[in-house]
Amino acid sequence: MKSARQPALGHAGHRLCRLPPPTATLVACTLVWAAIAPGWASGGAIKGTVKFTGAPIKQEMLAVTTDHFVCGKEKTSEALLLSADKGIRYAVVSLRNPPAGVNWPGPVRPVQMDYKDCVYVPHVVLVPVGGTVEFLNSDRVLHNLHSQSSENHAFNRTQPTGRTIPIVFAKAETVRVGCDLHPWMRAWVVVIEHPFYVITDGQGEFTLDNVPPGKYTLQVWQETVGSTTKDVTVSDRGITTLTVEMGQK
Repeated sequence: MKSARQPALGHAGHRLCRLPPPTATLVACTLVWAAIAPGWASGGAIKGTVKFTGAPIKQEMLAVTTDHFVCGKEKTSEALLLSADKGIRYAVVSLRNPPAGVNWPGPVRPVQMDYKDCVYVPHVVLVPVGGTVEFLNSDRVLHNLHSQSSENHAFNRTQPTGRTIPIVFAKAETVRVGCDLHPWMRAWVVVIEHPFYVITDGQGEFTLDNVPPGKYTLQVWQETVGSTTKDVTVSDRGITTLTVEMGQK
């Protein structure tokens, strides 16, 4: 991926730095995991763009109702962020039918999500089943960490300034987190069962590397426009390019 990218879990052996939304100043670097499956050493790549197909939309602004000295007066909604070419940011792209036996090569490091100026940074994170997300409060105000989930244990914990709360996610699902004290705050934890997941960057672009040759179904989810699928064929060591279009639900 490019500079504003979440971990491309099919990549191997290097680090990417993810640039935060415009309202934040934190730059978070996350380790890129390698995908390993029996019987193959390398594969092709799927490169694409997720694009919005509806009429142009006006960027929604969210009113800040408290703690203005830290949070400001308003926030840009991250529920649907579009580039100039209508690329969708923060869409989660994955293989619905991953290659058999694929796994992570070793222990997985915790994923981090921070509070920065009363915004979650980043807005969406990926964590493997059994992995940990470390929630950090870098703001000079009290927050609370409240989840909405069906498969994982729900949590609702007070979080003072400087405190890190580690949460283990045991089952695959998409978990919404928020702060009841600052109701405009919202983010997502996507708990994943295999490494072939990635989050689109600020241009709506993504890359899935090291995909073994074969036919797959690509699945895309985004919190506002929902889900869609697209069939794709990957050749050995080749690059498959595509565009996925999504409209309002």
